[in-house]
Amino acid sequence: MEAPVWRSFWDRLHEGGLRRGESVALLASLATRMPDRSTLTGLLDSLAGDRSAGVPDEVGAAVNIVGTGGGPRTFNISTAAALVAAAMGVRVVKTGSRAYTGSLGSVDLLERLGVPLTASYEETHASLEVHGIAFAGAFVYPAELGLLTRSVLPLDIRQLGGFLNALGPFLARLPARAQLTGVADRRLVTGLRHAAGHLARGGARSVWLCVNEAGADELLSFLPNRVYACEDAMEDEFVLDPARLGLRPGLPDELRPRDGDPVAHFRELRPRDGDPVAHFREVLSGRGAPVAEETVALNAAALAVAGRVTGDWGDALAAAREVIRDGRALDLLSRLRSGADVHA
Repeated sequence: MEAPVWRSFWDRLHEGGLRRGESVALLASLATRMPDRSTLTGLLDSLAGDRSAGVPDEVGAAVNIVGTGGGPRTFNISTAAALVAAAMGVRVVKTGSRAYTGSLGSVDLLERLGVPLTASYEETHASLEVHGIAFAGAFVYPAELGLLTRSVLPLDIRQLGGFLNALGPFLARLPARAQLTGVADRRLVTGLRHAAGHLARGGARSVWLCVNEAGADELLSFLPNRVYACEDAMEDEFVLDPARLGLRPGLPDELRPRDGDPVAHFRELRPRDGDPVAHFREVLSGRGAPVAEETVALNAAALAVAGRVTGDWGDALAAAREVIRDGRALDLLSRLRSGADVHA
């Protein structure tokens, strides 16, 4: 399917002209296997349009961290890393979604924390100017994604929308110069490298894709992470080995969310308090598991390096640890909670 065929499909979706089951059949086929290069290019072109359209120049460039979903259940590492990076002075616009496989997605957590999503580029700019970070709402995504989701109701989109969840990070219109995206399912890497390259070649932003043996959709502080970097017409590949950065060994279980899972409590993998918000705040304040702090710090450091705020991994890691331990990251979260000065 090339771009004109996709555009015809989207036109019929907008007009309510799809036959019953067409949306379900499309999502089911996309969930079965990654589209070939031509089909994926057509899909991206049909939804991209002018990526700068509607993004005011004054919003300014930032960095984004967002995963593709799936993989082992972890607490909201990317959300914590976004806050830590912003507290370090890295300008961050964070996208996210509701839970796909875990108990709380980024949007779910922010809702519980009382941190508002921005509803426009003007609000995004205001939040960036005041706080150095903005959590962008659904307005940055093509309207077609929402229409497609609603067209399959009452079926559960989580059973059909894995491909769209994985592709979503490459479709948002963002004032971002760089993006860090973890990929849980290695089978998607080839297609998502094409999507990342397509985005980078279009001049929208550079993209780092990361994968690891644990299948987490974030960088991990205790396993080597393979990173595929796409910028302009260039592609690079490197291994980010936490051990070489002085980070400690650990296990994926140490990153699990605290959500009242009785089996995990019985095995004493985490404290018995099942409040995920309290757990998130503990990690952000440096009172969580050491592996959790180091994983958040590594992802925050990656945002600083990918966004070219610094080229020194050691300095970036040290800065991330410092804003966790001296309370600046938690203070930023507290200032964001009301959002009164931005969203009044």
